[in-house]
Amino acid sequence: MTHFTVSSGDFLRAYGRISEAALREPVTITSHGRERLVLLSADEYRRLKRNDRAALYPWELGEDDLRALEVSEPPAAAARFDPETR
Repeated sequence: MTHFTVSSGDFLRAYGRISEAALREPVTITSHGRERLVLLSADEYRRLKRNDRAALYPWELGEDDLRALEVSEPPAAAARFDPETR
């Protein structure tokens, strides 16, 4: 997915055009050269919200989840963090 960047001033001057663009792709709005906001369509926002994950306490996990954790192995790339766990 592509996106484009616009200053807050340009956004205020061209709201209609930019909001139409945000229906097709995310629009990053900057202020003083720094990214401040991202404008996206309501459909894309809802899609992202569906992917939200909630943290659970261990006692909230089901038996299948606990079994899966017991046999899981970290990816090889995670080995670089081993010094931090010693």
